[in-house]
Amino acid sequence: MEWLTAPFEVAFVQRALWAGALVSAICALAGTWVVLRGMAFLGDAMSHGLLPGVAVAALLGGNLLVGAVASAAVMTVGVTALGRTPRLSQDSGIGLLFVGMLSLGVIIVSRSQSFAVDLTGFLFGDVLAVRESDLVLLGVAFLLALAVSVLGHRAFLALAFDERKARTLGLRPRLAHAVLLGLLALAIVASFHIVGTLLVLGLLIAPPAAALPWARSVHGVMALAAVLGAAATFGGLLLSWHLRTAAGATVSALAVSLFFLSHLASGLRHRRRTRSTGAPARAVTFTANAPTTRPNET
Repeated sequence: MEWLTAPFEVAFVQRALWAGALVSAICALAGTWVVLRGMAFLGDAMSHGLLPGVAVAALLGGNLLVGAVASAAVMTVGVTALGRTPRLSQDSGIGLLFVGMLSLGVIIVSRSQSFAVDLTGFLFGDVLAVRESDLVLLGVAFLLALAVSVLGHRAFLALAFDERKARTLGLRPRLAHAVLLGLLALAIVASFHIVGTLLVLGLLIAPPAAALPWARSVHGVMALAAVLGAAATFGGLLLSWHLRTAAGATVSALAVSLFFLSHLASGLRHRRRTRSTGAPARAVTFTANAPTTRPNET
């Protein structure tokens, strides 16, 4: 069993494991709503939209996290504002912001001749370079994400399944949407240092999507997604140690692999139930009040 424990006897791998577990928990809280609302493109756009702020911070010798927070704030405000434009679809607004922020970031990067290494870390992360101070920041980010998720759960739930009902109940769906964007930005900012912006969707989308067929409530999806994300972190670090591969990319690839395995197992389970009972398999869906079931549309 030495091959299983040897990597985690090293201090920087231990810190990487703790960081990955915290990021997995944060991404589970935000990513569950991303999956339920079909906001994957928005998550991708926001992760790439961090580039201008990070580039400016790096060129000025400042804190990259501060630059990422600034860009995330601009993206959040921009998406919220464009979402209220009646003649422009939300996807179009997100796409324009995505291209605009990414182009601005590349222009800033092109002005520097020594930014290649920093850009590589921004795109792909460096989980093995996590410091103790980073763990403290991730812990604070997790507590903040947890508080936002608890306080906004009712509004987020109504918004995810019936925006008109949310408005009827006085839950202020526009404000809830803006807060949800802030939660997504928090998860992306917390994650980009670990797995990079190109790979952040691996932890943001894959674990909640993998948990969806097995959980019977939103809380269940979040809890299982956090466990799956932590498992992907552990397995990814273990594989990268022995195979000498990029740690962040290995973690993200394993998370995506767990998604495919989960849905394959779920499909086999439904087929087995259909054969044994002769009745259509029933899949779990969620409503604003409680989970219900419906026949699979296959």
